[in-house]
Amino acid sequence: MIDVRPSQRMRDLGVVQHSAGILAKPARAFDLPAEHDEAEHVMDELFAAMEGIGQVHPFAKGMGIAAPQIGIARAAAVVQPPGDAPAIVLLNPRITTRSEELDEQYEGA
Repeated sequence: MIDVRPSQRMRDLGVVQHSAGILAKPARAFDLPAEHDEAEHVMDELFAAMEGIGQVHPFAKGMGIAAPQIGIARAAAVVQPPGDAPAIVLLNPRITTRSEELDEQYEGA
């Protein structure tokens, strides 16, 4: 039996890896409401990616994915908390405050 690394499994599911240039560039914001249909399409792609990933790897602590992580250079993300809580949809998210504390973990930890 061949042991496949988790990063390779994610790559096979369409998740962009850390060395990809798309992850180093700012994602393009949506012009809402004019780009409503495009935003909806990107959200559909994010939910589909989460569905596929969730079938391969269960995330007991919840899961989140941003559009650039699946090769879409747009400012959108979905966070699925653990349990039956509804997903949190983020369009054009912005960082408004920042803590000096760091919590470094492996992706998916």
